[in-house]
Amino acid sequence: MPRPTEEDVARFRAAVPDDPRVEVRPMFGNVGAFLGGHMFAGLFGSQLGVKLPEAEAAELRAAGGGDFGPPERPMGGWVTVPDGADAARLVARAAEHTATLPPKPARKKR
Repeated sequence: MPRPTEEDVARFRAAVPDDPRVEVRPMFGNVGAFLGGHMFAGLFGSQLGVKLPEAEAAELRAAGGGDFGPPERPMGGWVTVPDGADAARLVARAAEHTATLPPKPARKKR
């Protein structure tokens, strides 16, 4: 599984909105941003991916975005942010979209 560099993680953190509801945490050696228990942005190696409404995801794909996640098993509904795109704007939009979803129930601690 690809791992992000320190520069990738710094770029990701710079794109994530400064919002007290947002939690950035490790995910399988990579990093993800969560709101209400839902992941809305993440890194897979150096790839930045976002979860957008379908119409916006289709627009981003048309602008050069691609599948996000392992090539053999990409994450459904996710799209990579192409080079040159406004990553902070797209991550913020993904957070706005995720904020409309009902919060996931907290997992019981073992």
